[in-house]
Amino acid sequence: FLPPSPHDFQIYVESLSPMDEASYKNMLSMIGSPIALQDLPDLIDVAFLALHGLYGEDGQLQSILESLSIPYTGSGVLPCALGMDKSEQKKFMDAGGFKCPTVITIKRQEWLDGDQTKIIEQIKSSIGTSVVTRPANQGSSIGVSILHNASTNEIAQNIEKAFFCKKISAEDWLKLSAANRIEIVRSMADIRDGLGFPVNHNSITLFHPDELLNYLNAYFEKNNQSILLESHLSENKVIVESFIQGKEFSCIVIRNENGNPVALPPTEIRKQGQLYDYRSKYLPGLSRKVTPIELPDDQIEAIREECSRLYTYLSFNTYARIDGFINDEGQIFLNDPNTTSGMMPSSFFFHQAAEIGLDPSQFLSYILRASLEERRDASLVRTNIDALLHRLDQSLANLQNPQTTKTRVAVILGGYSFERHISVESGRNIYEKLASSEKYAPIPVFLMGHDDGSHSLYQIPINLLLKDNADDIKDKILHFSKHAIVKKIKASCEGIYIRFKSLNAIDEPIEVSYNDLASKVDVVFIALHGRPGEDGNVQQKLGEVGLPYNGSPPFSAAITINKFTTIEMLKTAGFNTTKQMIVSKNQFDENEDNAMDVLEQEFGYPFLLKPVDDGCSSAVKILRNRLSLRNYLKGILRDDEILSQTAREALLLSYNEEFPKKDEVLAEKLITAEDAPKFLEVTGGMLTHLEDGKVVFEVFEPSEALSGGEILSLEEKFLAGEGQNITPARFSSNKDEYETIALQVRNDLEKAAKLLGVEGYARIDAFVRIYPNSKVETIIIEVNSLPGMTPATCIFHQCAINGYKPHEFIDNILTYAIQRHEQHK
Repeated sequence: FLPPSPHDFQIYVESLSPMDEASYKNMLSMIGSPIALQDLPDLIDVAFLALHGLYGEDGQLQSILESLSIPYTGSGVLPCALGMDKSEQKKFMDAGGFKCPTVITIKRQEWLDGDQTKIIEQIKSSIGTSVVTRPANQGSSIGVSILHNASTNEIAQNIEKAFFCKKISAEDWLKLSAANRIEIVRSMADIRDGLGFPVNHNSITLFHPDELLNYLNAYFEKNNQSILLESHLSENKVIVESFIQGKEFSCIVIRNENGNPVALPPTEIRKQGQLYDYRSKYLPGLSRKVTPIELPDDQIEAIREECSRLYTYLSFNTYARIDGFINDEGQIFLNDPNTTSGMMPSSFFFHQAAEIGLDPSQFLSYILRASLEERRDASLVRTNIDALLHRLDQSLANLQNPQTTKTRVAVILGGYSFERHISVESGRNIYEKLASSEKYAPIPVFLMGHDDGSHSLYQIPINLLLKDNADDIKDKILHFSKHAIVKKIKASCEGIYIRFKSLNAIDEPIEVSYNDLASKVDVVFIALHGRPGEDGNVQQKLGEVGLPYNGSPPFSAAITINKFTTIEMLKTAGFNTTKQMIVSKNQFDENEDNAMDVLEQEFGYPFLLKPVDDGCSSAVKILRNRLSLRNYLKGILRDDEILSQTAREALLLSYNEEFPKKDEVLAEKLITAEDAPKFLEVTGGMLTHLEDGKVVFEVFEPSEALSGGEILSLEEKFLAGEGQNITPARFSSNKDEYETIALQVRNDLEKAAKLLGVEGYARIDAFVRIYPNSKVETIIIEVNSLPGMTPATCIFHQCAINGYKPHEFIDNILTYAIQRHEQHK
């Protein structure tokens, strides 16, 4: 059902044109089974609400569930409605004596039909020119802008943005190049920065980004007037408020076992930019979370007290997330109480709960139980909630039973390569899936070390596991301390901790040797990427102490970590591969121009440069001229560990983008469609099983990877909402032809895996050329022996087609590891 996009725009369901009821039902039947509301009580006991925004946290769904007598998590109807509408929220908070910024509310029609200059003059006279504009009914910082010394035009543009409108003049559009016009439409298609789709112009609805691009080109060829585009995602009110200078924080408030509100340790938000926007919230490295906020204890307590007071004042239930600022005078401004919170692995929700000793699955269990109590106590009708609570308490008691035998798993994450942050994201996901299973008891183990391969291991408590990234975890291990405020909060939540805690929980990091690990666990899940995880080093040490582990054996890992060696082996075996060459630091230092001459003669522009032994798109660049080639080689083959600011600017690196220092670099000829009518980039996952003592491969349906730029980025590979992985790949719309092509691609991937000695599981990246009569060429570019296991990575999409839930996929990986170990004893 995905419509084509000649300009490779990301297309979502909103861009499907209206369809008749039969077609709509046909599409839904391929996705799942539609559920009538009246059937819901027969399907579920309780609804766990993980929805944001309209219908999710505004009280509408909560009201429907109450009408069906279905208990749900979080706050009730009234506090949800208040928590959603920021303009009404401000009135209540002002009446309750809470410090708020100066606020002006603008209604949609007032803005679109009224005197906009007069409105902006009122803003300037009441608030000034340092302002925050935001939609009244959106979350995740969608549509929010911060302006300093703003002009009338800048304020107008950002009010339009908050109303999900965009004005384009003929003059501005016509002076844009064709490429820039495409990028403008691309940004408009992204709801985080633009309008989303569909959009309206007057009575015309445009569903598809390419449709909008063509419409704008045609319109401005004939008209010299400005155009106002309006998104279907509408907003009826925009609030403009004064900018607050101070430390920004977020605080989760819950109820303890006695029913009293308890504010967890507030987190300071340190942004790279001014605005804590959608990307800063959800992408690692764009912001930092410091918990507790770095302030004197009395100010931290003042923040907690004010957050708890607002929680009670607005009649929130179970939990809430309250955002605010504290200025240099110690004044506390609470500007955004939310009845729900993001629930990604490192969100505030879990980040702060970890400070009282609860891992994500335990905190979710707490939310479930506390919500059932809240619904029971608020209900005017007798329900079966007491029976549900009894069942839940029985399950919790079984988990606390020391006689319960579980397989003990060490999840090793972190490392010191340029892939260490993704390793933490992967390791957290594996830990959380195992922690919520009835079969496994995981412990998180952080690896830190040096480029020479030497490293050390630390078993870490849950609050360190949930820190921002690998560098933050390492820093907390090396400088571990217990904050007095956290101790106090843990004491007030002791009843919660006792009910939900793990039997093997620790509260400070412990250095462990590989021998120590062998006495603590039964099996190891290596969640490391790059060195020393994917090179066989860790596998070798685990084998020496008799511990089974996931993935390939050391000899295979040592091959696949090196892209040059991998491709050369495949080429020797007759695989279709691309031309490649190694450039060493010695060659470049000896004669820079000669080294570049050789590359230009061998490959011609454009061609690809990348590290030989890093993955995750680290420092992968397409070179198009001699200047960019020189800058790249000087940067990656440098002497100093730290890349200079001058070099960063020459390489056009973003502010948070790392660029490794290497002794050699890999050059590759760009793989193109050549004369193939169809050309795709794919990634294929696989799993191995032992049947009658033999290794049997299960190769999944490959995913088609679409990149927003020239190179598939790290975020696009591993983070939800960033990339567009289409699973299965669009080899053909004809079912029989698809099967023929997909089978050949899967066979090529399996042959490569067998040749390289891959075991356990893996992901292989490749390009596929498809010719008439289903002729196929598979060009393999990389083999990952320990593929990324973040929640959004496409290997989980692929295994789902074969019927595996994520935890079942992980279970199969560990089962193979244990069986292989037993076989080789």
